[in-house]
Amino acid sequence: MTTTASTPAAPVRDPELPGLLLRTERDAFLPLLRATPESAYALRTACPGWTVRHVLAHCAAALTRVVEDRLEKGVFSPESNERDIEERAGLPLAALLDELERGMTEAGPVIAAAGGKLDGVALGEWVHAGDVREAWGLDGAYAGRGLAYALGLLEGVAYRKEMPQIVADVEPEGWGAPRPLGVPSPEGRPAGRYRGDGPTLIRLYANRPLVGTRYELHGVREGDLHLFDRPPKLDG
Repeated sequence: MTTTASTPAAPVRDPELPGLLLRTERDAFLPLLRATPESAYALRTACPGWTVRHVLAHCAAALTRVVEDRLEKGVFSPESNERDIEERAGLPLAALLDELERGMTEAGPVIAAAGGKLDGVALGEWVHAGDVREAWGLDGAYAGRGLAYALGLLEGVAYRKEMPQIVADVEPEGWGAPRPLGVPSPEGRPAGRYRGDGPTLIRLYANRPLVGTRYELHGVREGDLHLFDRPPKLDG
């Protein structure tokens, strides 16, 4: 992206943030996964066509690819994701969880060194942990100890993916003051505005169900903010 007089500089990136988010989630999430009966892994999630086990297989595969530097052309496309899931269909659940734990432990330094282009992987993994909690009917699906780190990552990822700019006033887990997310309109349209809580902001950007939430969104449509509908930029 070329910075112009009308385009603010990118948010200051903390390279340690992706690893911190992944390790924080690992410590909370893996004990939950290992204590849950295997039958619960067949429940459907918010991801179309994917059960809990499918989501975890995707997460394990994505992090393994990052750790092993297997990011060939087309990686993380729907077709690539389905192949990764199918490759893990015969793994014992314990082995799948071991792979996931290894990825959440080892991917942080690799993502830190990637200059921002893999930050969305860490954010996506955290969102998928929320998908699992939601499928299991647990409270705080997209909240918890990692929320502040996830919001920090969202700021940089939304800029990198050139999302329409909004000014987000997040309460009560807010940033202390409203912050811009995304980039200004090239046509000079004013930024949109969001007011609500952090988990709901994550749901908006991740295109997750909003039933029962309460928020205000002005100047942009919900569909304009679907972060993961945009392919990752792995070449810059």
